[in-house]
Amino acid sequence: MLLLGCRPQGRLTEQHDMFFGIAGDLKELIPDIKAFWPEAKGNIHIDAWREVNTVDGFQISVVEKKETVTNDTKLFFINLGGYKPGEFEEYHYKMLVAARDKEAAIRMSKQTTFFKHTGFKGATAHVDDKYGVDVDDLYEINDILHEKYKEQYSIFLSPADYMAEDELHLGYLPLYKI
Repeated sequence: MLLLGCRPQGRLTEQHDMFFGIAGDLKELIPDIKAFWPEAKGNIHIDAWREVNTVDGFQISVVEKKETVTNDTKLFFINLGGYKPGEFEEYHYKMLVAARDKEAAIRMSKQTTFFKHTGFKGATAHVDDKYGVDVDDLYEINDILHEKYKEQYSIFLSPADYMAEDELHLGYLPLYKI
C-alpha cells in the first residue's frame, strides 16, 4: 500500500493517489507505479508506504491463484474526507478495514476518531448517495489491484489472535532513490 505524490504538468499543487501492488520489495513495483500514473512522466515519489500483513485482527496473506481461496471477510480500502472550521483544506484519512461487506466496512470507519472529529454542520465531506456516509472512496482491494496481480494472486484473510501492527514508512522518497 503506497501513497504516491507528484505534480503533473499544469497543476499548481502536488497531487496524491494510492497504489496497491504485490512484490518482494519496492524496487520491483517501480515499473507498475510508472504505468499506473502516466501523466507524472515518471516524476513520482512515495510519501508513505506499508507492507500489509495485519488488519483488524486478521493476518493478510498473498497466495498463488492456483490455490482455492474462500474468505467470508474481505479487505477494503477507505478514504475518508473531512473538514475543520476555519481551515481552507479538505483532510483525508486512509484506512484498511477487514469486513464482511461494504456496509460493515463503513460502520467500522464511522468509529474512527477522524470521522468523529472532522466535519461540522454545513461542511460535511462528500456524501456517498448509496451508503449515506461521508466517504470519498471505498474499494475492495481485490477490485482495485492491477490485472497482472489478480491473474497471479489472491488475498487471503485469516483470524489472528495477536499480530504486531504493520510498520508505517513515512517521508519523501523519490522513485529514483529506491
